[in-house]
Amino acid sequence: MLRIALAIALGFSVISLTSVSADDKKEDKKPATKTLEGKLVCTKCTLNESKACGHALQVKEGDKIVTYYIMDKGGKEKYHGKVCPAGTELDAKVTGKVVEKDKKKTITDAKVELK
Repeated sequence: MLRIALAIALGFSVISLTSVSADDKKEDKKPATKTLEGKLVCTKCTLNESKACGHALQVKEGDKIVTYYIMDKGGKEKYHGKVCPAGTELDAKVTGKVVEKDKKKTITDAKVELK
């Protein structure tokens, strides 16, 4: 009888520890808010990567340029007219939550400041 009680107690403690570890891992995946500075460009006109106008921030990291796609209203944003037409790029500072999905870095809840 004592063995059964100990086995059940041990089983519950293992399950409890496992669920705590899983909760910790979920919290680690929450995107952190970052501030990035670089060149703001149009994803349609400058990068030729989308059918509709959108925005991306190109940041120099070491020897390469990393593109962060901004999840915003695209061509309806106030600052869009300053970024379009093709070849126009503006110095900008963007603050938001950075997430990497399908090898693409995106910024959500973005606050864009033009310099």
